[in-house]
Amino acid sequence: MKKFLWMAVVSLFALSMAIPALAAEKVSKSDKAFVKDAASGGMMEVEAGRLAQQKGASQEIKDFGQMMVTDHGKANDELDSIISKKQLKKPAKMDAKHKKMVDQLNALSGAEFDKKYAKEMVKDHEKDVAKFKKASTRVKDPELKGWVDKTLPVLEQHLQHAKDMAKKLGVEK
Repeated sequence: MKKFLWMAVVSLFALSMAIPALAAEKVSKSDKAFVKDAASGGMMEVEAGRLAQQKGASQEIKDFGQMMVTDHGKANDELDSIISKKQLKKPAKMDAKHKKMVDQLNALSGAEFDKKYAKEMVKDHEKDVAKFKKASTRVKDPELKGWVDKTLPVLEQHLQHAKDMAKKLGVEK
């Protein structure tokens, strides 16, 4: 009886160690690539939003920046939770293209910053909406798909706000 109990304990321990590895393996390569890009983009949105709050000349830019920090911060936290649960590797920093945009914005101030920020937010959110629409039909992991479907309408609202903001500032695409 003791031997059976000991084997059961060892088996349960081994199984508990294997489950997290299986969770990470269940996420497809394409889902992992999407997660990596979405995480980097989310970090960029928050950082650029902070810059907008600090460097923006117009209240509209500052307010939009605050919305980016709040909304993308929340989405980033939700994605981080999924990444952690699935035992995926979270990017430690933004990828090169996102970092480049933040660096370009950081070098500007006042009205010049406002126009560049508005233009970039329109371009970036157009790309994000397209990526999330595509992901909505292709992501295989159910929890990740739920996050995509929850986040997409927020991105669509951001895109509309960015377009309105760019128009008010006289920014052309």
